[in-house]
Amino acid sequence: MRRQVTDALIIAVVIGVASHLSAQGAAGRKVVRANQVGGATRSTIRGVVGPNGGAVMGGKAVATDGNGNASGGSAQAFKAPGGATGGRAGGTTRSADGSVQHQSGGAVSGANGSATSQSSMQKNADGSASGSRNTSAQGSSGATYDGSTSAEKGSGVTHSGTCTNAAGTVVACQK
Repeated sequence: MRRQVTDALIIAVVIGVASHLSAQGAAGRKVVRANQVGGATRSTIRGVVGPNGGAVMGGKAVATDGNGNASGGSAQAFKAPGGATGGRAGGTTRSADGSVQHQSGGAVSGANGSATSQSSMQKNADGSASGSRNTSAQGSSGATYDGSTSAEKGSGVTHSGTCTNAAGTVVACQK
């Protein structure tokens, strides 16, 4: 639940600063304060609009509760002068018992194609850990790549990937 609230706040702040950026060219703000659960909350937003119409914005926040628990997230987005756009967001939670969970994802799109990627990792209090990443990309020709990588502490890393050409035929992936 904390992760969704953190992500929602970051996205709202990043969107909210957009109108200020168009008027000013650049903006930023950092806030640090004690919170109601005995910890601290910190948030930062920054953004720049370039002279050729490009823009980049980002925000991050972290909150602690005074008992060893912490949660944080960040989000960034860009728009290039040529029309390409992209963004990413991620969130991490650390519990007092030492367990950690992280999720993130990103996407980019432009004249040369598009790509998306999502990842997650988990470290449990007993020291066990695992993670995964899924990536999809499509070139302007229509060729595609879909890949998946997973890792587990003590078991190693596995990866699989599939590539297709513009006609949709599966082909060997080039390295």
